[in-house]
Parts: sequence; C-alpha cells; structure tokens
Amino acid sequence: QVICEESGKNLSNIPDNLFQNVTKLSLKNNKITLKDSDKEILQRFINLTELYLNENMITLLYNNSFCNLTKLVILDISNNRISTVHKAAFAGLNQLSELNLSYNKITQIDSDVFTSLKSLTVLNLQYNVLKSFNIKSPLKLIRIVLAGNPWTCSCELRDLQIGLTASNVTMENEDNTTCTFPNTRGKLPIKIAAIQPADCETENTSLENSVTSTSAIRLKSSALLTALTPNNITGSNETHAELPLPGKSWTFLVGVLGFVLSTTLLIFTAIKCPTWYQYLISYSHRRLEENDPEMFEQEFSADMSSSPTVSNLTDEDPIVIFEKIHALVPGEDGFIEDKYIDSYVTEEN
Repeated sequence: QVICEESGKNLSNIPDNLFQNVTKLSLKNNKITLKDSDKEILQRFINLTELYLNENMITLLYNNSFCNLTKLVILDISNNRISTVHKAAFAGLNQLSELNLSYNKITQIDSDVFTSLKSLTVLNLQYNVLKSFNIKSPLKLIRIVLAGNPWTCSCELRDLQIGLTASNVTMENEDNTTCTFPNTRGKLPIKIAAIQPADCETENTSLENSVTSTSAIRLKSSALLTALTPNNITGSNETHAELPLPGKSWTFLVGVLGFVLSTTLLIFTAIKCPTWYQYLISYSHRRLEENDPEMFEQEFSADMSSSPTVSNLTDEDPIVIFEKIHALVPGEDGFIEDKYIDSYVTEEN
C-alpha cells in the first residue's frame, strides 16, 4: 500500500508532483475547492483505493468528479461547504463501498445519485440541511447515518421510512434522527413517526383538487374573455360561439406592416424633403417686367349723326381718328391725352 500524506499544508490545489501509483491519499484540512485542474490530477491516480478530502472548501460536486478512480473504496468529503451534488457526481466509482458526506450544507439530494454505486454499503449524510430524501429505487446499504437534519415528517418522507423498515439497513443515532416539522410529531424518530397512507392520499387529493380548481378558473376566465370579444357579440337571439383566444401571429403581422409602412414613409421623406426645400428656397417675389410704351392705332368709322359738325367736310368723306394708347409713366397726372379732342378744339377755335 502506497500512502501519501498531504494534510494540513494549506494547499489550494492538489499537487501535481505526487506519485501516480499511490493507493491512499490524504488531503484533509486544506483549502482545496476541487476545480477542473484538481479533477484532472485526480484522474492520474488509477490505483487509488482511499481518498480523504474532508475539511476543505468544496462547495459543489460536478458530474464525473471522480470518474477515473475505478478502484476507489472509501471517499471522505465531509466537513466541506457542499450545497449541491449533481446526479452523476460519483459516476464510475463501481467499487465504492463507503461514502461520507456529513457536515455539509446539502439541502436536497436525489437518490439517483447513489443508484450507480452498486457496491455502496455505508452512507453518511448526517448534519446537513436535508428535509426529505425520496428513495426511487432500493439501496443495498448496511449502514446509514441521517441524524442532525431538519426532517419534515410528511408524505415526502414516507418512501424513506418504508425503505428503512423493510430493509436490513442499520440507522445509526436513530434516537437523534427525529422529526423537526410538523411540531405535532414532537421528537419522534423518523423511522417510527406516524405517517399514514390516508393522510398522504388526503394531501394528494387536496393538491389535485386545488390544481383542478385553478385550471377550471383559468378555463372559465378564458371563455369569458373569448365571449366578450367584438367578433363574438351578436344579437340577443343568436348563440354565442366560444372561439379560442387569438394567438400572437396577428400581433406579429401588424408589427411587420407598421414597420414596413414607417420605413417607406421615412425613405420617401428623406428623398423628397431636399427637393421641396430647394424649391421653397429658390422661390422669391419678382416685380412684373414693364414693356416699353407701344402705340396702338385703331381705325374706325365714326357716326356723323352723333358727332359735331366740322366745316369743310362732306358726308362721304370718312373721318379717321388715330388713338394713342400708352402705359402710365410715373409723374403724370393719370389723364389720357386724346388727339381727336385736341384737333377738334383747335378747329372750333
């Protein structure tokens, strides 16, 4: 037997310079946390039969933490800070006979954790924070230690109670392995606490009824909401069809349409705004251009009966009058000079 003693050396990691043919390795009273590097080093010790990791700082046991130690018989990881044990934490330990998990902070543990340990005969779980321990399959234990846990003597503990009574397993400190809850059970040992099957059936029935009631209330609420939708409100003489509540596809469709429309509007605005802006900037009030005064001549035949008599003229002689039309020039009095009037006045004088 090759023994390696590395206890009380304030180690935070498992040394990697140890003999690989060691059979008994003691690493207790250190600061080992069992990190991935520690697990890799442990896999080298294929001949290891006893491993002591008690009084360290381990908080979690991951799957396959000791998978290569196929010859391991005794594993002591007590007095740590373990709160969680994964289901396959002890996978590969086919020869493991004694497992010590006492004085940790385990709140719950699945019995499947120990199912793969076919050779396990001693299990120590004392002084953890276990309230129940549901055994799904029988364990071939000879000795079990469960004292110092706050056991709740309810239906969840009935399987453990049946397993302890039916098997030949010896429970150490049986008098100290008592019910903490409920208070009516006093300090009765969990092995003999009165947990009646009828009580479990009542609890299960109450639980089922509560679940059924909750489901019924939810169904009624859904039906009421469906009946109050606008599509289901019809005339007083029509029947109200109960339709399933609308899904979320229409919400998604509306969101997509809104996104497309908003994106299109944004692009259109981004394209058109510069053009509109340039158009507004380029616009300015301009004064209309004034053309040069032009003379327009208009020839017409005057009615001699309505015009004054002019000397030296005959009825057959046409009278041609030229009218000058021109634009108003600034500084003028606004009157239009009529050449016809001027000539008429001259002749009259």
